[in-house]
Amino acid sequence: MNSQTSDNMIKLDQFLKFVGITSTGGQAKLMILDGNVKVNGTVETRRGRKLVSGDQVTIEGRTFDVGEILESGTSK
Repeated sequence: MNSQTSDNMIKLDQFLKFVGITSTGGQAKLMILDGNVKVNGTVETRRGRKLVSGDQVTIEGRTFDVGEILESGTSK
């Protein structure tokens, strides 16, 4: 079941759930709206921000390469 990713694109709130940072969309929304998430080094407050391969997401001192995560998730 990989309905979260489509054509190597994923929304920011879904990405946070996908990598296990949050367990619910509500938690992801709050983290994003509170300014705790950076995309490519810039604070992102849009939970629907579309991420693509090449983007980097930083939260809680951890940086995730979107392309690597999407590739590992779709190769199952």
